[in-house]
Amino acid sequence: MKNNSFTEIAEKLRDAETVLIFTHVLMDGDAIGSSGALCEALRNEGKESYILIEDKIPDNLMFLDRGFCTDDLDIISDPDVCVCLDAGDTGRFPKRAARFATGKTSICIDHHMTSEPFCELNRIEPGAAATAELVYLTLKEGGFRITSTIAESIFAGITTDTGNFQYTNTTKRCHEIMTELFDCGLDCNKVSIGLYENEKPEKMRLTAKILDEVRFYGGGQIAMSYVSQKMLEETGCTMEDSEGIVDQLRAVRGVQIAVIMKENEADKIKATLRSKERGDVSRIAVSHGGGGHEHAAGCTIKSGLAEALAVIKEDALSELGYK
Repeated sequence: MKNNSFTEIAEKLRDAETVLIFTHVLMDGDAIGSSGALCEALRNEGKESYILIEDKIPDNLMFLDRGFCTDDLDIISDPDVCVCLDAGDTGRFPKRAARFATGKTSICIDHHMTSEPFCELNRIEPGAAATAELVYLTLKEGGFRITSTIAESIFAGITTDTGNFQYTNTTKRCHEIMTELFDCGLDCNKVSIGLYENEKPEKMRLTAKILDEVRFYGGGQIAMSYVSQKMLEETGCTMEDSEGIVDQLRAVRGVQIAVIMKENEADKIKATLRSKERGDVSRIAVSHGGGGHEHAAGCTIKSGLAEALAVIKEDALSELGYK
């Protein structure tokens, strides 16, 4: 895979006057963190820039949107640059794919090992802990000013994608960047409270229902549960409120693969997959048209909930060597 240098990408961004930023649907901390950091840095240089979205920002991440996000497809009619962050193809943002193609130049910055270069300029590093890490290095190499709020966005992206620096993707470079973010005025306690200590009561009720449906397979090495539309109705939640609960399943002693199946529609089930020490869940996701990392991946299965649960259960058992 041939990557462009951080300098080449930074120079292209500096030359632009208008920039649209795209990331995947069902945004997580890295998606909104990396996008917000880039958008703010560009605006500080006097450029017109927006993050174009097509779905709701999760409640616990709303504080990272400082007027950057919009669903107005025509906010910039003829963008100089369209940047894709934390997504390896336009299938991750289908309602905006046509708009992405209108940029005079396209750039992709991503860290998913299932991504392939598809833009004019690409920086894809599967070894990077988070896309926010790569955005930070781009801004630094390009001489962009890193404000305290940009530092907060970068920190949000890195801490969420490394599980608070616990996952195997945590590297020395993560901690070196963290040191530099503190020098930029980062208040990590403020961001951590926003990310992890800001849950609404309805999510607690949803979490209880999901955990009540957990089933274990493979001698306790696989933990699976689901989120149905009925659960959402009963608790007053949206599907975004189920984010992060899969990590509670992975935290159970002996569990190697954790799965939560999400009933977005009657025949459209999203699988959120996590693994601990054994099992490459990206292989499971890719086999169903999805993607991700060895220890964190996802895919969508077009079937009913019960059938999707059965399919992923068999895939997870096979991944751990149960035939």
